[in-house]
Amino acid sequence: MNQSQTEPESTNAGLLSGWITRKDLADALSITVDTLGRWEARRFGPTCVRAGRMVLYRRRAVQDWLAAQEMPRTKLAGGRK
Repeated sequence: MNQSQTEPESTNAGLLSGWITRKDLADALSITVDTLGRWEARRFGPTCVRAGRMVLYRRRAVQDWLAAQEMPRTKLAGGRK
């Protein structure tokens, strides 16, 4: 009986292993869940998938989006690097 109760949890963990929830992403970025919602409405930020009420982000898509936000270094005033 206990095995059938734990089975869906392990299945979900495997199925969703490459995904992160909106709350987890908000916590990781030190922003609010509402901010991520506004970003989604404005088509800014990492792409997401909706499954019912659940919003998920592919971990790789988040990493790619973060890398794309990287600012190039600019020369400092006075010619120093």
